Amino acid sequence: MTTSRRDFLKTAGVAAGALSISTLPDWVSKVVAAEEAAANGVDKDALADVALSTARKLGVTYADIRINRYRIESISTREQQVQNVSRSQNFGFGVRVLYKGTWGFASSRDVTPENVRRITQQAVGIARANSVYQRKRISLVPVEKVVTSWKNAFQKDPFEVSIDDKIQFLLALNQSAMKTQGVSFVSSSMGFVNEQKFYASTDGSRIEQYIVRANPSFTVTAVNRSTGDFQTRSSLNGPQGMGYEYIEKHDWKREAQQAGEEAVMKLKAKPVEPGKYDLVLHPSHLWLTIHESVGHPTELDRALWMEANYAGTSFITPEKTGKLQFGSKLVNFIADRTQPAGLATVGYDDEGVPGQRWHLIKDGVFIDWQTTRDLAAMTGQKKSYGCNHADSWGSISFPRMPNVSLQPASSNTSLDDLIAGVEKGILIYGDGSYSIDQQRYNFQFGGQVFWEIKNGKRGEMLRDVAYQSRTTDFWNSLDALGGEATYELGGSFGDGKGEPGQSNAVSHGCPPARFRQTNVLNTGRTS
Repeated sequence: MTTSRRDFLKTAGVAAGALSISTLPDWVSKVVAAEEAAANGVDKDALADVALSTARKLGVTYADIRINRYRIESISTREQQVQNVSRSQNFGFGVRVLYKGTWGFASSRDVTPENVRRITQQAVGIARANSVYQRKRISLVPVEKVVTSWKNAFQKDPFEVSIDDKIQFLLALNQSAMKTQGVSFVSSSMGFVNEQKFYASTDGSRIEQYIVRANPSFTVTAVNRSTGDFQTRSSLNGPQGMGYEYIEKHDWKREAQQAGEEAVMKLKAKPVEPGKYDLVLHPSHLWLTIHESVGHPTELDRALWMEANYAGTSFITPEKTGKLQFGSKLVNFIADRTQPAGLATVGYDDEGVPGQRWHLIKDGVFIDWQTTRDLAAMTGQKKSYGCNHADSWGSISFPRMPNVSLQPASSNTSLDDLIAGVEKGILIYGDGSYSIDQQRYNFQFGGQVFWEIKNGKRGEMLRDVAYQSRTTDFWNSLDALGGEATYELGGSFGDGKGEPGQSNAVSHGCPPARFRQTNVLNTGRTS
């Protein structure tokens, strides 16, 4: 269910550039109420009994059922106008079975005992048909039985905050950005997701989870109308696994005003001279480089060529485990499904495996992978790291990235300390356009705000900056990290993978980091 902009504006009314809404349209409220009643009135344990007993009778070695409800809200504005308000929710179930070492999956939004039985039979039928062509039989490492419930840590449920309050916040943020002369446009939005997940399996587990995530953002555009040049600066704080308190605690209005000032400055910034530079990368930028060059190549299914047709493979292969010098000795990457405010933080994954924390890279050496129960069994490991996830009750669960974060230095090193050690370099804030090959080895990254570093001091603003490197060269050139006080968490609501495609939310934390002698390009030059 989605409220159209036309219906919303009819109901809300607009006066003097400000919009006020006390209630959603009546038809919207009725649909929401009906869907909530359907979700709340279901006996999930009884439905799980139907699915699992049916699967057992049909000869499966393993089965699970997920009965999930998803609530999604999105609000977008531009200057002093509301562009769109939407609220949607969906409720349904999916059954996954393992028959003769072959997966089968089927799903439906008709959550009744009769249909659960039918869909389970369908999933087994799919697995039975596919088993004829299964070259290598799938097995699963064991997992302990768990009966529990879990909520992520949030203080204020965003779905209990009025839409009017959210709209007024965004319009005030836009007003702050427009204070700077030369700012021509500003767009802002906030989105929230609530996952209510129930999982049951033939292993005996019964797990309920309630997860809330928040995604506020804005983009400010400054235009030089005499030359036709324009520059943008977007919000540096990324989405978080938090509630509405994230909107209230961070000073978004101040950041929006700063973004306006910096967007205008970018119009007059000095173009970068190509060459070798030391780089100091702020966490608002470095998280994306981590995602692409560390998160993806340490996915075991990519290394085993299981995603080669779409997502790609990895330059890291299984025989390099414990041997590859991925980075300098300062480089320690932790995969973490328990990280506070992490977008990929869960109590349990979609196979009933508890959230865990483990090293992918330790003291610069690649030592471990992201795994699920079947991937662990393929490589002789005794347990899964709990990286199984589906983006909907209607999607089959499969390997997805956990939060992957670079650990800070044990010292109290500050951003200024890192800069002080650079004679000729560039300080980069914010994520920008990027390119990376299918093996996650050769890459190029841009950013949003660039500052020249000269003789240990931050100097003029630069523009048209991008750096290029190879993954292992880049991480081996890291020679200094900020301390714990400089650590920040970035991330994305949308990490695509799989066919049919699914989207996963994931976070990457890090301190600012310094990299020596990296090749820098001028992206504004055509020759």
